[in-house]
Amino acid sequence: MSISSVRTKLLLVLVLGLLALPIAAQNRRGPRGRVYTKAEVNELIKVTENRSDRFIKLFDKALDKSALDGSQREDRINERAKDFEKAMDRLRKEFDKKESYIETKPEMRQVLAVAREINEVMLRRSLRADVEEERLHYAGN
Repeated sequence: MSISSVRTKLLLVLVLGLLALPIAAQNRRGPRGRVYTKAEVNELIKVTENRSDRFIKLFDKALDKSALDGSQREDRINERAKDFEKAMDRLRKEFDKKESYIETKPEMRQVLAVAREINEVMLRRSLRADVEEERLHYAGN
């Protein structure tokens, strides 16, 4: 499987996985008209937090072993990864304190915006195989 193919799949998995949260929150219905509970959305956020933590660590290591290592570009990309973590933290904080998870829509949009930027980097750069494999792992779950 080519790196480009793997990168594309990782992009789709990350974006689709993150998109599932606001779609479920906005519509409050899943497949076949199912209504999601706050506890179920909480679990989705928890899974996303865990997966994103692992992904960000692998992403940072991959950048350290890339041609970008030590560059200002690497610093900017790592800053975006930190922005992603901060956006996830804000989403968690707002989700925990609000009665209705639909009220966290702005925080979810911010998470998605930063994730898109990171995905664009992944599509343009050839990074280590374990980062690509992590994206594929998400596709399978």
